[in-house]
Amino acid sequence: MNKSGLKLRGVNLGSWLVLEKWMVPSLFEGLAATDETTWCAELGERAGERLRAHWNRWITRDDFAWLAERGLNAVRIPVGHWIFGPDYPYHPSYGEARHPFVEGGIAVLDRAMQWAEEHGLRVVLDLHAASGCQNGFDNGGIKDVCEWHTRPEYREHSLSVLERLAERYREHPALHAIEVLNEPRWDVPTDYLKAYNLDAYARIRRYCPPERVAVVLHDGFRDFREYLGFMQEPEYRNVIFDIHRYQCFERGDIDMDIYGHMNKAAGIWKAEADGIITELGLPTICGEWSLGLDLKVVSLWADGPFNHALEHMDAFQENVAYRGYAAAQLATFEKYQGWFFWNYKTETTPAWCFRDCVERGWLPSSFA
Repeated sequence: MNKSGLKLRGVNLGSWLVLEKWMVPSLFEGLAATDETTWCAELGERAGERLRAHWNRWITRDDFAWLAERGLNAVRIPVGHWIFGPDYPYHPSYGEARHPFVEGGIAVLDRAMQWAEEHGLRVVLDLHAASGCQNGFDNGGIKDVCEWHTRPEYREHSLSVLERLAERYREHPALHAIEVLNEPRWDVPTDYLKAYNLDAYARIRRYCPPERVAVVLHDGFRDFREYLGFMQEPEYRNVIFDIHRYQCFERGDIDMDIYGHMNKAAGIWKAEADGIITELGLPTICGEWSLGLDLKVVSLWADGPFNHALEHMDAFQENVAYRGYAAAQLATFEKYQGWFFWNYKTETTPAWCFRDCVERGWLPSSFA
């Protein structure tokens, strides 16, 4: 059965197999670390016990059940290039440790796939952090380093991880798609990125036929029109284009009032969706979005000022604003093949925590 026609409505299970400090600051207390790489390098032998406890606590079978009960049908699971253990290239940020990352993540992923199958959820496996880091963000594994595209061994290791994921889960009923690289930065050359996407498709297709598994590519923070004519049928089948849409990182968005945010979501982004659907020739998902408008809680090292659209509202006005902003985004993202909220949970902020958003009434109580 070709799963590509399924409308995906889901969440990301972020900061589980790739740590992000702003979502789980309790793990980083007392440390200089800013990302999973430096966290593991700094903690050394103490990292294993602490991270395995986090893996067991952060996402459980009950979370999959909660999602299924509310009519969601998919999860996007970010993984790091170290998921299979210590066969990754060395990077100077590791310091004296040749292989700093904690082993055992693949068993956690096996368990997640099982839980997804039990609850009828589709899984998008997402290579979120690549060797050498593809974006310089903490979510890429190493903050302030973007070297993935500078050495062939980083590229080859990424392809190897994708192929091993494809081989391991090729028969798994829950596997819906494999995303070849999350958020490669805007200054990674487009031609380099396209060549990588083509090679990644070939590696995944060695094990996963297009009738069963989609291959997802991220836009790399560039206009979708740079991909017109790319990876089209019949040569390439069941390819999905992934965009991420937020309104809290650029100064123009930060300074906008709530009416501007809703207009951008239901107006400008809707027009963009119409263009993508009409011109691109690839089914598209919004793989990340949120209700977050306050930059301060998202990026613990961002420079201010930290003004935002909701800062002078009372509790009732804030609830109305979040509901309106959520509805405006959903109205647009429903035009696509699907969407995934970032994130299912956080320690810090309800606007980025899907479960909190639902329980506060900002998002619907049922997605069926």
